[in-house]
Amino acid sequence: ATKTTRAAMSNNGDNLRSLTFSYENGTAKFTVLDQLALPHETTYVAIRNIEDAWDAIRSMRIRGAPLIAIVAVLGLAVELTSNAKTVKELDGLTGGVEEVKTFVFQKMDYLKTSRPTAVNLFNAMEELKGIVDNADNTSREDVVNSIVTHAQYMLERDVSDNKAIGSHGADDLLARHTHPDGVRVVTICNTGSLATAGWGTALGVARELQCRNKLRSIAALETRPYNQGSRLTAYEIMTEKMPNPCLICDSMAASYIRAKGADACVVGADRVCANGDTANKIGTFQLSIIAKEMGVDFV
Repeated sequence: ATKTTRAAMSNNGDNLRSLTFSYENGTAKFTVLDQLALPHETTYVAIRNIEDAWDAIRSMRIRGAPLIAIVAVLGLAVELTSNAKTVKELDGLTGGVEEVKTFVFQKMDYLKTSRPTAVNLFNAMEELKGIVDNADNTSREDVVNSIVTHAQYMLERDVSDNKAIGSHGADDLLARHTHPDGVRVVTICNTGSLATAGWGTALGVARELQCRNKLRSIAALETRPYNQGSRLTAYEIMTEKMPNPCLICDSMAASYIRAKGADACVVGADRVCANGDTANKIGTFQLSIIAKEMGVDFV
């Protein structure tokens, strides 16, 4: 995979960008921010085929449940439109649309093996498979176009969903915390633009507060065992110049809240079950207990 180094801001400059994707004249171009190089280097890696996408997911060059799914579907779009070997193989298929579908579904199955525990990845592949099965496809071009079109839609939908989370979260916190300077936030996990297609989930709430000039301070826990908080969340916070930032070890949360104060702990969730149960990094449970004991909102 080819690496290029440049600023990690989005085209409109509103937040960090975890990836770039374009599709013009039947050719897709796709890069991802190499998160293994952060915070010391800001490097984008070209994704030219599904093997590159698989490796980016497997090696944790990219991470975050939403982003894993998006990288897989966009990697498939690149594979089917811009990988010369695959395009030649598609040209050689003579069994009609059903043979093309089988060919594509095998590539989806391969992408699933990049992270067998990633529910978002499996859901995205099943959604894409349903689009292919249900679309009025009469040719190989129809199948490929349906995948590329829906992959682009999924990319846009993820950013839109994240911005809605940020907006609703900010509204909720500001309805309960009326200090004129806004809200003091503590967060754990990797939940910003680098974990998603853009904007972020829990950190997206802080980002929305910042946009409204209602973020007083933000503290990020290091987030053991992989330290995404110290290497990724802190990188986003500093890059976007959030006010009064602080990086603390997971075991320091109680002391920090007592000394500096906090209004809300806004945290990530690796998985949310239908019954309301959640799972996240190991330090999240203790942070919830601390928040309860100290009268701090836990979101």
